[in-house]
Parts: sequence; C-alpha cells; structure tokens
Amino acid sequence: MGLANFKKHLIEKGGLSEDEFARIEPFIQIRKVSKNDYLLQQGDICSHSFFVEEGVLRLYDLSEDGKENILQFATEKWIVTDRGSVYFQQPSTYYIDAIEDTVVVMLDDAFVNEVVKVNIGFRKQNEILLQNHIRHLYKRISLLLGASARVRYLEFVNMYPDIMLRVPQWMIASYLGITPESLSRVRKALAEENFKS
Repeated sequence: MGLANFKKHLIEKGGLSEDEFARIEPFIQIRKVSKNDYLLQQGDICSHSFFVEEGVLRLYDLSEDGKENILQFATEKWIVTDRGSVYFQQPSTYYIDAIEDTVVVMLDDAFVNEVVKVNIGFRKQNEILLQNHIRHLYKRISLLLGASARVRYLEFVNMYPDIMLRVPQWMIASYLGITPESLSRVRKALAEENFKS
C-alpha cells in the first residue's frame, strides 16, 4: 500500500527531507476503511487524526430530529478529526465514516513526537496547518450565517473541486445547510448561466 500523498504532505507541508521521512516511516500506522464503516462514533473518545491517503471521509453530527449535519469532507491529502475529543479526551459528539473505500494514516501524539525527534521544525509547521484550518472554519461559519445558497455552493466547489461525482447530492446539500431541492435550483441556474455565456 503506497504512501505517496502522505509522504508528499510531510515533505512539502511538514518540512521533512526524504531521509527524515524514511526514519519515521516505521512509525506510520495505516488503516483501510470500507465504505460506510466508521472511524469514530458519537460517544467514543477520538484518539487520532486521520490523513486520507485515498478515498473520502465525512465528519457529521445528528440534530435532535436525527438529521445529519455534515461539517467536513476529507478527500486525498486532507486531515479530519474531532479536535475537542482528541485534545480534552472527552466523548465525541461526532461521527466520521467512509463515503467510499478509504485508506487513512492514523496520526496521534506518539507519532507527532517521533516526527519532532527527526525534525524539530515540524511542530511549528503543524501549528501553522492547525491555524489555517481554524481560519477556514471561521470562513465556513460566516458563509453559513450570511451567504446565499449560490455563494455557499461556489465556495464548496472551490474548496472541494474533485468531490462532486464522489458524494451524493443530499450530502452536499447537508454540508451547505440547504435542502437538496435548493441545491438543484442553484446548480440549474449556474448551468443556464454558463450555457448562455
């Protein structure tokens, strides 16, 4: 099983050299997740972050009426976790499951400590990635609170350009906080605009 995406991520985003990657490779844990299987369920304590080597994951919770609210998709080279559960060791209120057969790299404190042993600068790079993730979450909250369905959809396409054919439309609607019917209208209007141009 290859690790091309994870290796590229650690070299480009984490600042590791080829030699440093070779030194931490024995500590890498890989897990295959079948479509519809869970990496995390509500009530579990999340002990890992999950780097997607191949496949698609989603993070979601359930509203009081049982409706799924999708907070994040994670495709190749994305990381997903319940940060609150990992950091505070509290039961999760979220689910993480596979939308298609997926291969993940399991990231935990022990692994990060091994990486820091070979590259002290990794911790700073990891902090930058975390802050960038928080910045994106703020933008997402702002879009959900004040942007039109059209603007939310266009931002979604920009953030997840390769996901449209990989996930059901109702999941995209859930992520956008709109009904599937509203999503269909937005897509139809955009298609008509593009056809006229």
